[in-house]
Amino acid sequence: MAKRESIAEKYKWKLEDIYETDEAWEKDFVKLDGMMEGIPAIREKLVDSARSLAKCLDKIERMEHIAANLFVYARMRRDEDNSAPKYQAMTSRATEISVRLSSALSFVSPELLKVKKSVLHRYIEKAEAAKKAVELGAAGKKEAALARLADFDFMLRELLRGKKHVLSEKEERLLSMTGEIAGAPRDIFTMLNNADLAFGTVVGNKGRRVKLTHGSYIVLMQSPDREVRERAYNTLYKVYRQNINTISTAYAASVKKDIFYARAKKFDSAIERSLFSDAVPVSLYNNLIKTVHENIGTMHRYVQLRKDALKLDKLCMYDIYAPLVQDAGGEYNFDKAMGIVKKGLACLGDEYGALLAASVKERWIDVEETPGKTSGAYSWGVYGVHPYVLLNHRGDLDSVFTLAHELGHAMHTHYSNANQPEAKAGYTIFVAEVASTVNEILLTHHLLKTTRAKKQRLYILNHYLDQFRTTVLRQTMFAEFEKMTHGNVENGTPLTYESLCEMYGDLNSFYHGDAMERDENITYEWARIPHFYNAFYVYKYATGFSCAVQIATDILSGKKGAVENYIKFLSSGGSAHPLELLKIAGVDLGSGKPEEVCMQAFAGALDEFAEAL
Repeated sequence: MAKRESIAEKYKWKLEDIYETDEAWEKDFVKLDGMMEGIPAIREKLVDSARSLAKCLDKIERMEHIAANLFVYARMRRDEDNSAPKYQAMTSRATEISVRLSSALSFVSPELLKVKKSVLHRYIEKAEAAKKAVELGAAGKKEAALARLADFDFMLRELLRGKKHVLSEKEERLLSMTGEIAGAPRDIFTMLNNADLAFGTVVGNKGRRVKLTHGSYIVLMQSPDREVRERAYNTLYKVYRQNINTISTAYAASVKKDIFYARAKKFDSAIERSLFSDAVPVSLYNNLIKTVHENIGTMHRYVQLRKDALKLDKLCMYDIYAPLVQDAGGEYNFDKAMGIVKKGLACLGDEYGALLAASVKERWIDVEETPGKTSGAYSWGVYGVHPYVLLNHRGDLDSVFTLAHELGHAMHTHYSNANQPEAKAGYTIFVAEVASTVNEILLTHHLLKTTRAKKQRLYILNHYLDQFRTTVLRQTMFAEFEKMTHGNVENGTPLTYESLCEMYGDLNSFYHGDAMERDENITYEWARIPHFYNAFYVYKYATGFSCAVQIATDILSGKKGAVENYIKFLSSGGSAHPLELLKIAGVDLGSGKPEEVCMQAFAGALDEFAEAL
C-alpha cells in the first residue's frame, strides 16, 4: 500500500477548495463561536414579522453553513488518515460546536409552531410575492429582504403539515426526555452484536483458520468452497441461537417503542408515522410488497438457475452468495475506469460529461487506498463547493461500478446545489440512491453492449442480477417482516423468538421458492439485521432501485425528454416531497409502474444470463 505522500496530486482530492489552510478553518471556528452569541436576540425577534423571520432564518442558515464546513473539512481530513491526532481533534471540536449550535437553536421549530397557521401562510405568500417582484426587477429594499423568506417556504410548509402531530409544550418536553430510553433497544443490540458476540474461528479457504467476524463472514460466504460456506454459516448462527432470548426481547422492545411514539403523536400506526416525513402513503409501501409478490416467480426462477449453475442436488441458504461466475479478470486503473464510466454515461448529455471531466481536473476525487484512510467509498461535500468522492480503488470491475455509483451521488449534489438555495438543496434518503443506481444501470448496459467475451458478460449480468436480488427482493422481504411484526403488536399479539422465527422463516421460503432448502438456521436471520432497529426504512432501497430502473429504461429507449427531465430531477434537491420530485423524472411511484418495470427488467436480465451460461 503506497503512502499518501507518494500518490500523485491528481489522484488526491483538493480540500483546499473548502478551506485553503487549517488556519482558515480556525478563523471560521472562532467566527462561528462569536456569531452564536447573537442567538438570544434571534429568538426574541424570530416571529415578529415576515421580514424579521426572513432575517433571523438567514442568520441561522449562515451559522449552520459554517458549522457544516467546519465538520466536513475536519472529518474528510481525518478520513485521509484516521491516525492523525490533529484531525481527530479538529473533528471532535467541529462536532462539539455543531452540537452546541443545534442545542442553542432548538427553540426555532417550537417558536414557529406557536404562530397561527394563517399567519405563517400569510408570511409565505408575502415572501413569494416579494420574490416575483425581485425577479421582475420591481423590488425595493423591503421586498428584497422579504424575498429571502421564500427560500424557506418548503421548510415552513412542512412544519405546518406536521403541526397536527405536535403535542403541548409540556407533553413534547416529557416525550423528548424519553429519547435515551427509546434508543436502548438499538443500543443493546448494537453492543451485543458488535462487542459481546464472539463467533470464534472456522477453517476457511486453503485450510487456514480464520477469525469469524461480520466482515469475514461475507467473504467466506462468497467462497467457491462449499464446505467453507457451510462451516461459516453454521458457526455464525449457532451464536445467534444461543443469544436469541436477549435479542428477541430487544427487538420486541424496539417495536413497542415505535408503536408508543406513533400513538403518542396521534398516528394510526407505526408505519404511518415513519412514512409521514416523506409524505408517502402507506398504500405505496403495501403496493411494493404486492407487486413483488405478483412477480415472485422471477425470483424463484433465479434461485432454480443458481441451483442448476452450481450443479447442486440441494441448494441451501449458504449457497446464495456463492459466485456463479468467477472474477472476470482485467485491470482497470483509475484513468481506464474513468474512461469507461464517461462512455457509459455519455447518453446523459454533454453537460453531464463535462462535469465528469471536471471531477478529475478539479480534483473532486480521492482515489487510492493509503495507510489509515477510511475504508469503502462515499460522496460528500458542502454547499457552495463542488462535491467530493472518496474511493479505495482496487482496479477490478467492481471498482468501476463503485466509481459510477459515487459519481451519481456527486452529480446529484452538484445539480441540486447549483439550482437550489441552500435551504432546499439537501435531498432526502428516499431519492438519494436513485442517481447512483441510474449510473450503475447505464454502465451495465454499456458494458453489455461493448463486451464480447463470454466470461465478462456473465460477470456483468451476474452483478446486475445480484442487485435485483439484494436491493429489491431482499429489502422488500425485510419490509414485509417489519410490517408483520408491528402489525402483530398493534393488534395485541406479543412477539416471542418462536413467533419471530416462524414469520421470518415462512417469508424466506416464500421469497426463495421450492428450489431452496429450508433449514432452521435461516429462521434466525432476522436476529442479526441492524436495519430492523430503524423501522420502515429498508423499503426505500427497493423503491429507489425500481425508480432508477424505470429512469434508465426511459433514457436508453430514447424516450422524448427523458434525459432533460432526469437532469431537472437532479436539479430539484429537496424542494418538494420525494414523490413529487420523482414525477419530474417521469416516475409515478403511486401508479405501481416503476416496480413492474423493475421486475420485468429482472426477468429480462435473467433470461439473458440463462442463455449465456
